Amino acid sequence: MLKATGTRFDYCDGIQRRDFLRAGFLGLGGLSLAELLKSRAQAAENGRPTPKRSVIFIELAGGPTQFETYDPKPEAPAEYRGPLGTVQTALSGVRFSEMMVEQAKIADRLAVIRSMHHNSGSHQTSSHLTQTGYYLRDRQNRDNELPCIGSIVDHVQGPNEKGVPGYVAIPRIMRYGQAAFLGKGHNPFETGGDPNKKDFKVQNLDLVGNLNLERLDDRRALLSSLDESRRVIDNRGVGDALDSFTRDAFELVTGDRARNAFDIAQEAEAVRDRYGRHTVGQSLLLARRLIEAGVAFVSVRVGGWDDHNKLVQRMKTKAPQYDRGVAALIDDLYARGMEQDVLVIAMGEFGRTPRFNRNAGRDHWGSLMSVMMAGGGLNVGQIVGSSNSRGEVPLDNPYRPEHVLATAYRHLGIDTEATFTDHAGRPRYVLEERDVVHELV
Repeated sequence: MLKATGTRFDYCDGIQRRDFLRAGFLGLGGLSLAELLKSRAQAAENGRPTPKRSVIFIELAGGPTQFETYDPKPEAPAEYRGPLGTVQTALSGVRFSEMMVEQAKIADRLAVIRSMHHNSGSHQTSSHLTQTGYYLRDRQNRDNELPCIGSIVDHVQGPNEKGVPGYVAIPRIMRYGQAAFLGKGHNPFETGGDPNKKDFKVQNLDLVGNLNLERLDDRRALLSSLDESRRVIDNRGVGDALDSFTRDAFELVTGDRARNAFDIAQEAEAVRDRYGRHTVGQSLLLARRLIEAGVAFVSVRVGGWDDHNKLVQRMKTKAPQYDRGVAALIDDLYARGMEQDVLVIAMGEFGRTPRFNRNAGRDHWGSLMSVMMAGGGLNVGQIVGSSNSRGEVPLDNPYRPEHVLATAYRHLGIDTEATFTDHAGRPRYVLEERDVVHELV
């Protein structure tokens, strides 16, 4: 196993999170990468056709402000509305913050929920809720208590095509993007690195050391020989199952599908320019490539939204990159005829306080947040719900993060009443709060 360190992020909760890239390789002990690919078994066992629908989940880590993104309050007092202006969208009478100018142009392809809320102001508890549908019971717990949506998709559905993982994280795993009791084999395949760098390469697909294809073929022949002998004495089907996972792992590290999908350099220069030559834009472009190749669930971690200080200054630095990248992604999905099959969700863990603090920032606020959704065959081109005049709480049509996840599961054809057994032997539902966002379906 390889462990490589990457970028570290500091949050207001005092926790330092470093990107640990864990990659399975063909090592002396065998194929540890095969463990990652066992997720295909669930669908195959029941003889179900693999659905082709997929999700791109953009984690706005840190909790973005609703005011300076999708729900500005130009008529509110200055200490609420802030110094930024607004921009007219493609929807009559609907305005976004001036920071969302590119998405404003395609608002007829977006659905923005302005009435999202929950009851936590903790990064940990709120992230666990938005990524699993359950509050974190112990807010100091750094591990998933319930499996995240990506891991459930990988477990139930697996990839849409052979030769790629079912669940990929760009560039690293979400805060609570793990599989919990479903097993580590359903954790995401992490790309690591920065897709905007010229030397970007997904190390997970490399063979270790001096293991070349000739030696790999020799190892494949040896495994095949051993497998034939093992089948004589294996009466439980364990050998056949292991063979399947091993073949999949060989296919991933030697086949062309995954290698080509991760090779963002194959994209035309004009396309890369359109997404923006920065980490956010190129990460979203990579997500589209992976979905096209057959990955069912891609998370894209876009951090830096914990704006307790100098919010406007920080927004002017990061918001245009996010805005441009998302607009390009959605335009691209439409241009490629993928808008029915691919659902895009952009959601942080909470919103920000209505009133600016003394450090010219906004603090944590679970009582109101905005969520953007697109594609997935949804009824887009609308604003769902509204907030009160000072952006404090929902005014009508209140929704919760669980409803966003339920809408995603519906798109994928996954039954939210299905149960999995946790480590204590208890059945746990995919979701306990199962209502969808009704205006969108």
